[in-house]
Amino acid sequence: MNLRLDLQILGWLLVGLGAFQLVPVTASWFFGESALPYLYSGAVTLVYGLPIALGVQPDDRRLRTRDGFVVVTGGWLLASLFGGLPYVFADLLGPNDAFFEAASGFTTTGATVLSGLDAAPHGMLLWRALTQWLGGMGIIVFTIAVLPLLGIGGMQLFRAEVPGPVTDKLTPRIADTARRLWMIYVGFTIAAGLAYWLAGMEAFDALCHALTTLSTGGFSTHDASLAAFAPAAQWVAIVFMLVSGMNFALHYRLLVGRFGEVSRDLELRLYLGLILAACAAALAVQEQAGLRDAAFQVVSIVTTTGYATADYEQWKPAAQFLLFHLLLVGGMAGSTAGGIKTLRFLLGASALRTFVWRLTHPHAVRGVRYAGRPVSEDVVSGVAVFFLAYLAIGVSVGALVSVYDYDLVTSMSASFSALGNVGPGLGAVGPSDTYAHFPPVVKFALSLSMLAGRLEIFTMLVILEPHFWRR
Repeated sequence: MNLRLDLQILGWLLVGLGAFQLVPVTASWFFGESALPYLYSGAVTLVYGLPIALGVQPDDRRLRTRDGFVVVTGGWLLASLFGGLPYVFADLLGPNDAFFEAASGFTTTGATVLSGLDAAPHGMLLWRALTQWLGGMGIIVFTIAVLPLLGIGGMQLFRAEVPGPVTDKLTPRIADTARRLWMIYVGFTIAAGLAYWLAGMEAFDALCHALTTLSTGGFSTHDASLAAFAPAAQWVAIVFMLVSGMNFALHYRLLVGRFGEVSRDLELRLYLGLILAACAAALAVQEQAGLRDAAFQVVSIVTTTGYATADYEQWKPAAQFLLFHLLLVGGMAGSTAGGIKTLRFLLGASALRTFVWRLTHPHAVRGVRYAGRPVSEDVVSGVAVFFLAYLAIGVSVGALVSVYDYDLVTSMSASFSALGNVGPGLGAVGPSDTYAHFPPVVKFALSLSMLAGRLEIFTMLVILEPHFWRR
């Protein structure tokens, strides 16, 4: 492990974060509000980051696998810690709540302890949106794009940041992959902003919602979320939430004309088919909801964006049952969405079929296959362990919530919503509620759960293993 190199990378991460904390200054000046919270937080972050980035000079500039886990986990923790400073300096939140809000932002969860957003400072609303936009594609992936400038390779970081069953490089060079992903991400963000503006949103609202839609984050500029805007804007949100929940590698293939590969993608078929079936089921169960509200809530939950146009807690129990299970699924692997991911469900189903087949053909040799190609046993076992770890963490955090006299629906919904980076859930964390009522211990546990979910669990679990730190 190269700890000096890890420290230098984390230092540069803080420098970048400090620079982004100065962006809301422009909004504050434009709207005649105080810019001091962002100036102070940016200065503090830079004061910590610059000495580390410039003062630590590693002799060995090679990144190893363990360095990737350290930098990724450390980067997200530092982003959540320092990203909460604007809320503290603005005297809006205490340290624990600020950490929760920042962690929710950078993990694109969208759970909030804030209310009264309609009257909140514009600079603060922009900062909340920026945290989600940065977290959407990943601060670490962005860093991979500039690591070659420091003479550092980024494959270890990419593996740690994207620990799913398939790591899909678009190009042989990982830095080129990161840059192309960011170009697509920025392009879609600009397109979403323009579409929102044309749909009737004011320019500032359009900007903030573009940032939080492409990141599947769900922070809004209004307490009523997208219900505060015209139906046209809600349809725009549906389209771009769908886009953001797709594997960004597929967007790249579409842009370069590889349409056949996209049309044959099994995960894409499952993702779109699941959404269509869920929309039909929600509409059948909750007829009075209407097509737009039914589609909006389904797409928002599946993509783990967390916007809302209706209080689905007033819907029939069958509709709520459907939405709760959708928040477990999540979007496609390689998207900005959270959740378990549709690819894992495909691989899990394939493994189950293979296992059942082997029971009736004990002497035959047949492995798990995906898209006609064999899947290694390591990937299959990794998927199985992920399901187990996901369930264990979700139930454990839910049990902790219940200790503080919350009902079963609220406890499990809050836990799995945080772990899946969804935001709203059921019970006391519904689409019209905030997480402010939870005690500090619960908020801290949910914050860690958000981080674990964003890093797909293994990245955080591995650094808790004592052997990891031994030479």
